[in-house]
Amino acid sequence: MRSLWKGSITFGLVTIPVKLYAATEDRDVRFHLLHEPCRTPVQYRKWCPACDREVSGEEIVKGFEYEKGRYVVVSPEELERIPVAAAHTVEIVDFVRLEQIDPIYFDRTYYLEPGEGGARAYALLRRAMEETGRIAIARVVIRTRESLAAIRVFQGRVLVLETMHFPEEIRSPAGLTGLVEPELNPREVEMAVDLVSRLSADFTPEKYENRYRAQVLSLIEAKVAGEDVAPVAEAPVRTEVVDLMTALRASIEEAQKARQEEGTGGARPAAAPRLPDGARAPGPPGRARPQAPPPGPGVPRPGAAAPGAPKTAATGPGGSRPAETPAAPTLPDQSSSPGAPGVTPEGG
Repeated sequence: MRSLWKGSITFGLVTIPVKLYAATEDRDVRFHLLHEPCRTPVQYRKWCPACDREVSGEEIVKGFEYEKGRYVVVSPEELERIPVAAAHTVEIVDFVRLEQIDPIYFDRTYYLEPGEGGARAYALLRRAMEETGRIAIARVVIRTRESLAAIRVFQGRVLVLETMHFPEEIRSPAGLTGLVEPELNPREVEMAVDLVSRLSADFTPEKYENRYRAQVLSLIEAKVAGEDVAPVAEAPVRTEVVDLMTALRASIEEAQKARQEEGTGGARPAAAPRLPDGARAPGPPGRARPQAPPPGPGVPRPGAAAPGAPKTAATGPGGSRPAETPAAPTLPDQSSSPGAPGVTPEGG
């Protein structure tokens, strides 16, 4: 597995050499655009309309449009000379509680591995965050993009870095015109709370899967094998219920019936994907069936315990111990795994 970035974590006078690895990957099914008559992939070329010819990568530079049709060119060398970009450090500025951060701020997740000589300081930082129930807020520049970042303990042994949006990157909801505050019937509120309670459960990532992706892969396998593709049954259409009380009452009865059928008192499992009749499980013939990786670490809502958040001793500052998350997925070779926008493997 190749690291995407090398640098160091700094807090106070402590410096920890680290390597950065992508912790998530895009598992969407990708399609190529083909020329229909001959099934040949369509090419996309970089074309200069002024010179009326295709241009090579060596001829392309970055330009910022400061006025309509007018650009200023900035070279990679000029960007590298900016002190912040040259620092190669994850600078910790604060330690906060994870539940204080709204999930809207989070972007991408990476694993942090200690570099040569950094194992002891790495373990010390991890232990300190576990004991205090805090996560670190830091600044980091990966290539030419500066981000806020949250560093936290995952599964009690590895530090993860989650890039975050700056406040100015979060759009204000002030422009939404449909937000109103209607008067709520106390009985409606009571029934809604009852329904939420009946549908509540511990977060178990393994029970959720991408049903659409599974059906697409099943369709592709059947077509590769030359099988007839049976039409997939349409999803049932819910009858529209205008009366809110009736809808709540019916929902509670449905939830109660589902729990009784399960007989375990646990959460209702996610519905299994419906595959075309006669089709096999997803995966191309003759090859191992693709497996969807477990979802990445969940992000809590404000005020909720955070899956994968730093563990806190029951008597330590900050309250109770958050639940630990399931085992981390096995990472593929990052040379073929997408990272964050603008981040390329070292040497790329």
